[in-house]
Amino acid sequence: MNVRRYRLNLERTYTDRVIVKRMDKVKVNGETKQQLITVYDQQPCRLSQKVLGANGQTETVNKITYDTKLFIAPELEIKQGDTLKVTRGRNTTTGWEAIAPGREYKAGEPFIYESHQEISIQRDGNA
Repeated sequence: MNVRRYRLNLERTYTDRVIVKRMDKVKVNGETKQQLITVYDQQPCRLSQKVLGANGQTETVNKITYDTKLFIAPELEIKQGDTLKVTRGRNTTTGWEAIAPGREYKAGEPFIYESHQEISIQRDGNA
């Protein structure tokens, strides 16, 4: 298999964008603190639904849980526990057009191939 050609074809499906954030040590006024920092901004990716969202309705809250998969370039270092904000969208001749506002997910452990990596991501929130 021609991995380069396969990767180019796969990346044509990357119509979504992701911002990757993680906790890291940052110096603030001479003091080291843990802070959420942006590691990658607006990286092309593809969000794919792995399992239909579960609906956990109670008297006080409607809890939703999504289990999805993210396809992204293999050279990006994404760690388990990273916060990912994914914006669904498409490329147009006039530029980037967001179809839906970004949603936040937590990254699972990445599975890296030569052509791409697949990351199981979970959305856990209330409707």
